[in-house]
Amino acid sequence: MQGSEGRILTTHAGSLPRSQTLLELLVRKSRREAIDPAAFAEAVEQSTQHVVARQLDAGIDVGNNGEQPRESFFTYVQHCMSGFGEIGPRPVMRDIIHFQSFLHAKLPDFSRTMVSLGQTPRAVGEVRYVDRSIIEQECADFRRIANAQPSRFVESFMTAPSPGIIALAMRNEFYPSTSDYLAAVAEALRTEYEFIVAQGYILQIDAPDLAMERHTAYADRPLAEFVAFVDQTIAAINRALTNIPRDRVRLHVCWGNYEAPHQFDIPLDDILPHLYAAKVGALMLSMANPRHEHEYRCFTRHPLPKDLRLIVGAIDTTTNYIEHPEVVADRIERVATVVGDAHRVLAGTDCGFATSAGLGEVAEEVVWEKLRALRAGADVATRRLFGARP
Repeated sequence: MQGSEGRILTTHAGSLPRSQTLLELLVRKSRREAIDPAAFAEAVEQSTQHVVARQLDAGIDVGNNGEQPRESFFTYVQHCMSGFGEIGPRPVMRDIIHFQSFLHAKLPDFSRTMVSLGQTPRAVGEVRYVDRSIIEQECADFRRIANAQPSRFVESFMTAPSPGIIALAMRNEFYPSTSDYLAAVAEALRTEYEFIVAQGYILQIDAPDLAMERHTAYADRPLAEFVAFVDQTIAAINRALTNIPRDRVRLHVCWGNYEAPHQFDIPLDDILPHLYAAKVGALMLSMANPRHEHEYRCFTRHPLPKDLRLIVGAIDTTTNYIEHPEVVADRIERVATVVGDAHRVLAGTDCGFATSAGLGEVAEEVVWEKLRALRAGADVATRRLFGARP
């Protein structure tokens, strides 16, 4: 995994806006409706070409395919794993329903064309990884498209979900316990994890469950029970990563990629020492939004282990404000100072810009300007931290 040697590298959390044509096809696919495979392949091709080129143009160093072929960052597994059946509701984030006036104001958003993460497939049979051709095609397409660009990423990554987000958001109606379900999902995900790394990509594990589920599935339960779930999930992740060098994996943890009050978010202090148990080479954390920007101070109380890099969320993915480069630079510099080594710090986004197809809060044109601001801010931080121009 590349570090910031001489300049602050930029990356993002994975998902990027999809074309309208692709969005409509993904919505139908998520509902298991028949779609034209040729039309879908063409839409994925065009949309992937677009987002790869836009990332490079914005100055992103460590990029990906924007998750273009996927309906969402985790429910896509229903197409490559066995065991998932009828769709049903999942628990709603506590802060969304706490303020009824806020919920009423957001209702029009729920009626737009998008893949819903409030209604997800359920586990009704044995969960196994049964079709590797999907991830094989996705990796091959991304490599071909990226290699055809006039410029190159410093490094490339591909995302895959944490077993915990699947186990809690795609409800269990088959296994005798959540622990059994979690173990089965982790074993299934091992196939995808290992394949991504074998293709030469950095693996990013998306694990909002390690923070967000405190105010979702565990909203009415003791803190200790949630922390036990975090430990259990990290142990499951580590088992799935047994054959993968830790420096080829980064772990993305967030409190939910949606614009809402977030006052029930668990403090980073409560989970950070537990996250350090993950056998990964980097942590990617939300550190730009108003609820968590102050938490860079956590690293003075819980120093970042020497074998870990930190990807700073320096861009908020739920607002259409375009951050000023100086603001981005301040966020990067603060974290680099408390970590004590700017070479171990990268600049990223709080989360993805389209964690499910059609769900993004930020207008597409603004997405690319935000990524430009990320690069510009990283350049300012480079001059401050390394005393040289990038």
